[in-house]
This record gives sequence, structure tokens and C-alpha cells, in this order.
Amino acid sequence: MKKYPAAALLLTAAAALIPVLPACIYGKGAMPDDTVQITTNEVGLSADKAAHKAICSDQPYKVLDIESGKVLEVSVRDYVIGAVCAEMPASFHEEALKAQAAAAHTYAERQRLREKASPAPELKGADFSNDTAVYQGFFTKEQARERFGGKFEESYSKISAAVDEVLPYIITYDDAPIIAAFHSMSAGYTESAENIWGTHVDYLVEVDSRSDLTAPKFREEKKLSRDELKNALESAFEDISLGDDMSEWIQIKTTSDAGTVLSAEAGGKSVTGNDIRNALSLRSASFDVRIEGDTAIFTTKGYGHGVGMSQYGANAMAEEGKSWRDIIAHYYPDCTIAEC
Repeated sequence: MKKYPAAALLLTAAAALIPVLPACIYGKGAMPDDTVQITTNEVGLSADKAAHKAICSDQPYKVLDIESGKVLEVSVRDYVIGAVCAEMPASFHEEALKAQAAAAHTYAERQRLREKASPAPELKGADFSNDTAVYQGFFTKEQARERFGGKFEESYSKISAAVDEVLPYIITYDDAPIIAAFHSMSAGYTESAENIWGTHVDYLVEVDSRSDLTAPKFREEKKLSRDELKNALESAFEDISLGDDMSEWIQIKTTSDAGTVLSAEAGGKSVTGNDIRNALSLRSASFDVRIEGDTAIFTTKGYGHGVGMSQYGANAMAEEGKSWRDIIAHYYPDCTIAEC
């Protein structure tokens, strides 16, 4: 298996992410948004094997509360429960919740190692913060109670039971915690990290997730008036030239096998599909566009960046009788479920 050189794996995922929906909205039936599993600071772990031996720790995580500025200590169990509460609907199958818990735990362990190797000053000694624009989502028990409302006891107990079963494990590759990327639903196949963030990762590759095609709101339309589209494009891209013909404003050039727009032109300027996605707040970079009169209609497939585990795909696999181990093996090929 390939090794990643120290500090060589720079994944510029922030450009691919749209703001995370407030959890209180997501908990009331809205679709889960992008994971923030990968940030602009995500780098390969050190090649020093000493850093790989302690792939798990039972020490509490240190979480910077961005409102108070205080660093909180949260037990591993409570953190993983809170992360699953924030990242996946409690209505999903238990095996999908277990897969999400394994991914959440893996993310936290990788982030802890990363901070130990190269501390970020803004974290004030913490492993991560509760800023969901930068790090994995996390709810305290009180926040989960607010989110779930009258279904709190049932939902929290279900998630806690799923977490307890998989807490002794994380997902590894070459003895290090993986970049446990996940998203709401793919466009039918998951995307490679190379296509989305420009860096090859052996286990973040295209895999079949065609069950996503039947997920709620898999295909959505967004309509923008001439003025709305013009303002959005000119705000996002400098030195573009938009003529009178709207049909020439956005030209899709290449797409990946999984359906993501890789390259395009916006007003004659070369951009990526993710650039357009961010500029127009589209649900994914798998889209096409048509013009009807003075209206541009964008049709998107899937939701999120498309890399790693599809949450709706995981739920579909679970409904078909697959275990959380099967789900992890499918969406993170060639990785190992390691016992702490």
C-alpha cells in the first residue's frame, strides 16, 4: 500500500463545502449537508511510526467552545454519540448509525494526532472546536435533547447503543486513522478525492452507490433569474465577461465518470464545478443547466461533495441486511477496522 509523505496530503476541501445546515433544522427533516471531515488544514500524518502506534486513546477529547472560548473535556463516548446525533438522522438503520459512529471516532482520533503533531494556535490546545464550518458536527446531550424534542429518549438511546457497539474500533489505512470523509448522497457513484480536492487518496475512490438514486430529493432544481445569476457569477469570479446570451454564461466542459462537473467556463473564465456550486449554493457539483427565457435552471444530483461514505447509501445497504463492517468495507476500500 502507498504511504503518504509527511505534510504532503493537502486537501483543499473548504472550497467544495457549502455552509452546514443548523442542526435544529436538519433534525426536523431537512437533508444533512456536507460533512466537514476534510478541511484546508488536512495533511498526511507523519511517517514517523511512533505516531501510528497510538491510533486510539481513551483520554477525553478537548473541544474548544467557540462561544465561550473555553476548552471543554468530553469523554470519547460522549463525543462520538454527540457527533452521530449531529451528523446522521436517528431514524436511520442501526447498522448505518454504527458506520457513522466508526467514521466519527476515526475522524476525532486522526484530528487529535494531527493537532499533536502540528498544533493550530486558534484551537488554544484543543483537538478541535465545535465550529461546524470547520470541524465535524457535535451535540452535547442538552443540544441533542433540543434537537430530538419528544423523541429524545428513543433517539438518544438508539444512537448510544450503536456507538457502544463500535466504540472499540476505528478505521485505519497503513496503521493510521483514515480521512473518514462522508456526505449525504452521491450522484450514483461516489467521487474520488483526486477529482474533488486534487489529491489522490488510495481509499477515497469511486464506488457504486446507485441506491442513492432513490433517496429523497436526489434530483433537485434551482432556478435563478437573469439578474440573480449575473450578480452571483460576478460576485464569485473576477474579470468575467457576461454577454447578452445567457446560454453562454456557463459552459460545462468536462465531467467525471461519477457525474461531477470537473471543468467549466463562467463568462469565459475557467472554473471548476465546485466553484460554480459554491457561487450558486447548489446542492452538489453534479449538475446541468438549461436556459428558459430569462431563467437559468440548474438540475443537481445528490447532495454534498460525494467523497467517501454516502449516508443514504449506507442506510440502503443496512436496510438490505448489510452490517456496519460491510458498509465501511464498501465505501472505504482496502481499509482495516482496527481494535483500539
